[in-house]
Amino acid sequence: MELDLRDYFKILRKRAWMIAVIVLLATVTTTVVNYLFLRPIYEASTKLIVNKSSDQVGVSQVDINTVNLNIRLIETYKEIIRTPRVMDKVVADYPDLKISTEQLVNKVKVSSVNNTQVMTLVVQDPSYERAAKIVNAVSIVFQSEIPKIMKVDNISLLNEAKDMEQPIQVKPNKNLNIAISFVVSLMIALGITFLLEYLDDKLKTEEEVMQYLGLPTLSMITKMRPEDLQNQSKQTKEQRVGEPSHVKLN
Repeated sequence: MELDLRDYFKILRKRAWMIAVIVLLATVTTTVVNYLFLRPIYEASTKLIVNKSSDQVGVSQVDINTVNLNIRLIETYKEIIRTPRVMDKVVADYPDLKISTEQLVNKVKVSSVNNTQVMTLVVQDPSYERAAKIVNAVSIVFQSEIPKIMKVDNISLLNEAKDMEQPIQVKPNKNLNIAISFVVSLMIALGITFLLEYLDDKLKTEEEVMQYLGLPTLSMITKMRPEDLQNQSKQTKEQRVGEPSHVKLN
């Protein structure tokens, strides 16, 4: 069966109520969950730079080989910073954080920009103050431990996570979630609409009878509701009352 654009509009109009209900329920549910049940998540970050070692401080000329070496070392540092050697010490030195080593490893995200000597440490938590304390603690401990592990002293702290009176939450993105819910629910509703139309094999109009069977329609039996029968019976009675009576005279 080939459908033209008008047929698609007819299908959508016939089940417009179902589409509207599905989209409305999904959007309202997402809105309620976002604003009432999901906890806001805040993000704090620090930046570390891998630079010249302490024994190279007196060297005025920048050695490109040293820079390239430091850039390659970042991948090693990104793995070291998430090891128990560093995380266990953070847990031991900062008991007020009340966090285990496993939880700390899962919380700390380490990234770097390609071809730069800068590392970024990110921690997300429902409390911005706690996220800032955790990421600062990890950065400080890593900076102090790396000379003992790698026998080099080339890590410097560019900036710590600062206290903020009004931190900006990073999760959940309420507007984005609601928009996604609207689009996805609309797509699902349209899919259900066309699926129901595809599964419905009833012939409903004269055009469909002619299209599928190739036969003309001789007659049609309309579907009547109980109230239609009552109205028709009432009209018949009224007509009978209004008819003139015939008196037979002898």
